[in-house]
Amino acid sequence: MEAAKFQIPNYVADIVALDKDEKIVLLVEVKATKLEGRDAKEEAISQLKSYLQNAKNTRFDLANETFAMFADLENIYIFKWDGKKFSDFLISQETANTLSYYDPDFSSKTILGFYLKTLVEAWLRDLAYHWKSETPPASEKLAEIGLLQKLEGGTTYSQVNFDGDTLR
Repeated sequence: MEAAKFQIPNYVADIVALDKDEKIVLLVEVKATKLEGRDAKEEAISQLKSYLQNAKNTRFDLANETFAMFADLENIYIFKWDGKKFSDFLISQETANTLSYYDPDFSSKTILGFYLKTLVEAWLRDLAYHWKSETPPASEKLAEIGLLQKLEGGTTYSQVNFDGDTLR
């Protein structure tokens, strides 16, 4: 007799950013590996898409313009979501160039998953309310695509469950 094979859906986003009106403006997937090959990147994009499709299961609405980001040890990619599909990436930023501002030793030490998520969230919070800098890394690029304005005055949550009825 063959064992039944099934997959339990994983609807836990690494980071969610809300605007000042508490609407979801950004969903983030973080991988503490270098995403190599088309399959790995497609898997990360597919995961982000599942979060966006399940966002209705939270008490927060999606903003009119919603963005998605995935970050690995090499790059940070930002996309726009139109309700059905992602745009091509709007920004590709080297992770070390961005996050070294929050940990100057970023490039010279081993970075594990939880710490990478913490640094990405620190950067997003700095963009939202400038706790470390008036001009956080990549501010100009994010302003050009309209994301910076949406982040300002907002907040972030980590480990967000989209499979329930609340945002945790």
